[in-house]
Amino acid sequence: MHDPFPSDDPAPGPVPEVRVPLRAIRGRGAATALAHRFARDQREVFDDGWGEVGVPADAPAPQATTVHFETARSALCANDSPDVGFEYSVNPYRGCEHGCIYCYARPTHSYLNLSPGLDFETQIIAKHNVAELLRRELARPGHAVRGLCIGSATDCYQPVERELRLTRAVIEVLRDARHPFYLITKSSGVERDLDLLAPLAARRLAAAYVTITTLDPVLARRLEPRAAAPHRRLRTIRALAEAGVPVGVSVAPQIPFINEDMEQVLEAAADAGARSAFYTVLRLPWELDPLFREWLALHYPQRAQRVMARVQDLHGIGGAQRAAGRSYDSHFATRMRGSGLWADLLRQRFAAACRRLGLDRERQALDASQYRPALARGQGCLF
Repeated sequence: MHDPFPSDDPAPGPVPEVRVPLRAIRGRGAATALAHRFARDQREVFDDGWGEVGVPADAPAPQATTVHFETARSALCANDSPDVGFEYSVNPYRGCEHGCIYCYARPTHSYLNLSPGLDFETQIIAKHNVAELLRRELARPGHAVRGLCIGSATDCYQPVERELRLTRAVIEVLRDARHPFYLITKSSGVERDLDLLAPLAARRLAAAYVTITTLDPVLARRLEPRAAAPHRRLRTIRALAEAGVPVGVSVAPQIPFINEDMEQVLEAAADAGARSAFYTVLRLPWELDPLFREWLALHYPQRAQRVMARVQDLHGIGGAQRAAGRSYDSHFATRMRGSGLWADLLRQRFAAACRRLGLDRERQALDASQYRPALARGQGCLF
């Protein structure tokens, strides 16, 4: 058959898709809504050439925060992990608007059919009945007083707490029951509750930890985009200490070749009034591994390979496991502090700095003898 449109050009092959380059989203830690591990479909964004009318093609869409209310079934979460220093935790929120890219709680959003990426920091679940449940659970005659931590998974003073005041309600229940507790945060919002925390601390019923990952404000904004600035967290340590609340500093997580100022953070925290300190190394369970690699490719592409190789060293990943891209070992004995040469060097740096600064004291001991179930029920108590 005669070709009415002859051509000397070879037959065209398939046109490759044009991938949308990764771009940071202002105020967010994750750059994508990474599919969670239970999702049936995996999708990748590609450029169809249209962009958006009136908007630059490379401008990331704004990401609003949505709060969903959940009727929780329990307030106390029991913990039997031998490497965690408390037996109970209370987390008034699921998801966290601080958007810390390294947060080990991100994969828990997968159980909600939500992305551990952008959904974790934009779809916040608030347990509206958490204080009522906690009062009921503490009032049970069989409740045994154990170490209790508020905010162990997601920050109990993230921005939505200003309006919902769920953390404050939890502290009021613990106060009424005379139940000792620790809290951990990287928000200056904890200062609002000094009227509760200071009297409790005076009775050895409360202590606090403030996380400061780095003093570098540029790095902090990339790592923890909606958390308080480092200098503001130092001011919070000072405010807690001056109010008589025993306060420690968490310099976690330590990320090789990223936050390299551990000693400077410890020195600044000690100067502000911190009395103790602890650290962990970066952990990358489940979807957190590809999320963190995505973040590295976006912000530190030149050193990304070196960072990941050292993270694998810290977790004893080598040989076939390293070749397969594995980056994390969840074994209780080593997951928090790592193992091997680099973990030992990090441990020595931390110990030396803490000895020099007087931060090598034991965690503040709280008084469990004051707890009374009757007080949790709202009844009077003769003892």
